[in-house]
Amino acid sequence: MTKEFFDIPQFTSAAGIVRLPGSKSISNRVLLLAALADGETEIRELLASDDTERMLEALKTLGVGVSTLGGENWLIKGCAGIFPVKQADLFLGNAGTAFRPLTAALALAGGDFVLKGVARMHERPIGDLVDGLRQLGADITYLGNDGFPPLHLKPASIRHGGVVRVRGDVSSQFLTGLLMALPLTGEAATVEVLGELISKPYIQITLAIMARFGVVVQRDGWQRFTVAAGSRYFSPGTIYVEGDASSASYFLAAGAIGGGPVRVEGVGRDSIQGDVRFAEALAQMGAEIEMGPNWMSARAPVGGLVAVDLDCNHIPDAAMTLATAALFAKGTTTLRNIASWRVKETDRIAAMATELRKLGAVVEEGEDFIKVTPACLRPASIDTYDDHRMAMCFSLAAFGTPLRINDPKCVAKTFPDYFERFASVTRAAPVIAIDGPSASGKGTVAARVAAALGFAYLDSGALYRLTALAAQRACVEWSDETAVAAIAAALDVEFSETYISLDGIPVGDAIRTEEISAAASKVAALPAVREALLFRQRAFNTVPGLVGDGRDMGSVVFPQAALKVFLTASAEVRAERRHKQLIGKGLSANLPDLLLDLQQRDARDSQRSVAPLRQEADAKLLDTTSLTIEEAVNQVLMWSREALQ
Repeated sequence: MTKEFFDIPQFTSAAGIVRLPGSKSISNRVLLLAALADGETEIRELLASDDTERMLEALKTLGVGVSTLGGENWLIKGCAGIFPVKQADLFLGNAGTAFRPLTAALALAGGDFVLKGVARMHERPIGDLVDGLRQLGADITYLGNDGFPPLHLKPASIRHGGVVRVRGDVSSQFLTGLLMALPLTGEAATVEVLGELISKPYIQITLAIMARFGVVVQRDGWQRFTVAAGSRYFSPGTIYVEGDASSASYFLAAGAIGGGPVRVEGVGRDSIQGDVRFAEALAQMGAEIEMGPNWMSARAPVGGLVAVDLDCNHIPDAAMTLATAALFAKGTTTLRNIASWRVKETDRIAAMATELRKLGAVVEEGEDFIKVTPACLRPASIDTYDDHRMAMCFSLAAFGTPLRINDPKCVAKTFPDYFERFASVTRAAPVIAIDGPSASGKGTVAARVAAALGFAYLDSGALYRLTALAAQRACVEWSDETAVAAIAAALDVEFSETYISLDGIPVGDAIRTEEISAAASKVAALPAVREALLFRQRAFNTVPGLVGDGRDMGSVVFPQAALKVFLTASAEVRAERRHKQLIGKGLSANLPDLLLDLQQRDARDSQRSVAPLRQEADAKLLDTTSLTIEEAVNQVLMWSREALQ
C-alpha cells in the first residue's frame, strides 16, 4: 500500500487571520450532556472531526435523537438520563474524550454494552476509572488486558451516594467521566482525588459545562468534588462551542516564529479552556501577544524567541507546540510535568524526541520532561504515529527546513482541513519550474535565472543520472526497479551549479556520458525510483527560493510553483547543441546518432506511464529554436518578476 504523505516547503513568513474549529474537549462533553439532559439542545459550531463523529455515532446507536441543522450545528434530543437502547456494541476509535465519559455514563445508566476502539485505544489506561465505577457497584469486565479497553459493561445495582476515590495523576478524563456521570444516580456523591491532579484546566472545562446544563459541582481545592443530591441535567437551549485553544497554539506559534501577526478567532481571554495559557508561555519566549474576549494574536519579537523552563501541567496538549517552537529559540527549552503525554494517542514524549532528532535537534527525555536544544535544521520525513497533534505541531518545523509529514490525514481527529488553513497564513519559498525535452537548454537557462535571482538551483535530471551511475557501480541492472529505488533513496550526493559528487567523489563528467544519459531516462520511468527521489527534489525548495529544471518539475514535483515554463526547441537544433557540447569536451559524437537518440528519448519521456513529459496548462511555452541563451534567460526573468510580485 502506498504511504500517504504531505510535503511542506520551507516557509519564509506567516501572517493572517484564522477562524478556529470548535474545541474537541468542549464538543464531546457538550454532546454527552445534551444527550443526558432533559429537553432539546441546539449545539452551534460543533467541531467536525473523527472524535466527534465517534460520539455522534455512539449516541445514535444508544437511541438518542441526533439531527443536523446544517453546517456545524446539531440538534440533540435529550433522554433525561435514560438511554433508550439497553444493549449495544460501540466503536469509539481513538477518541478518549468519547470513550472515558461514555464508559462512566453507561456504567451508571444501566444496560449491556461493549466499548471498543482502535489498537492504540486498547493501549490507553482506563483502570483507574473502572476502579472508581466499581466502588459504586458497576459491573465492568475487561475483554483484553486488565486496566485497558475493550470493556464489557453489564446491568448492576448501583450504590447511591458516598465517596468515590480515583487517582488523578494519569488522566484527568477519569475524573471528568465520574463527575459527568454522578448526577445519573440522583444522590449526593463525593469524588476524592488520590495524588496530584494533572491537567486541571480540563476539569475546569468539565465543571463549567456541567454548570451550563444545570449541575453545579462543589469543589474543595483539587482533592474533593461533590455532586449534590437531586442533581439533574437540563438543556440550556442553545450552546455555542468555543474555538479549540489547543489548535490555536499552532497558529500563534507560527506568528511568533514567522513574523506575524497571526490572529486566531473563536477563542480568547474569556475562554474556559486552559490551553489559552499557551499564549502566556509564548510570551515568556519573547513573543508579542495581544488578546481580546474572543481572539488572540502573536508576532515575532525583534530579537527572536528565547528558551524557557516551564511546568506544563496546565497546558498538556498545547505544550507539544512549545517543543517544536523551541527549534527556533535561543538556548535549551525544558518542558516539565508532562507525564500525561505518555498515555495519549501515542507516547508523545518518546515520539516527540524521535522526530525532533530527525530534524537535527539535541533532545533529552525523561519520564515527565523533555529538553530541546535547537540546531541547524535538516530536511526530514516526520512520522506521526496516528496522532493528530504530532502532525500539526511538526508543521512549524517548516520555518527552518522543507519536510515531509507522513500520514497527514490523522489531523482529521480534531482539525480535518488543518494544512489548508495553515497554508492560508504562511508563505512558502517560491519555485520557478522549468521543464522541457533533453538538450533544449533548460539547464543552462535555469542555472542563470537562479543566479540572477539569488535562488537555489536544482538540476533534477542530475539526480536520475546519479542514480543510474550508482546502480551501475553497484552492479545493479537499470531495469531492477526495487534495487534501483533502494539506491536512489540512499544516494550520498552533493549538488550545486558547478559541482556534483557521489559518495564524496566528483562525478560531473561521468554522469554526462551518453550511456548514463540513456540510463537516466530508463530509471526515471520506474515509479519506485521517482517516488524515492520526490522528497529529495522537494527538499531543495528553501529560502529565498528555487529554480528547478527537469521533465516533471511543474506537473509532479512542484505543482504549486509560482512560475512554470515549458522550454523547448526543434529536435534538429537540440541535436546540434548536444553535438557542439560533446565536441567541446573533447568527446566523439555523431550528429545523426544524436538526433535519433533525442527523438527516441522524447518519445520515451512523453509516453511513459509515470510523470510523462508534457506542457502543463498553466505553463508558459518558450521555444528557443531561434533564441540565444541570453534572450531565453531574459524572457524567464521577465516572467518571474511578474509571478513573484
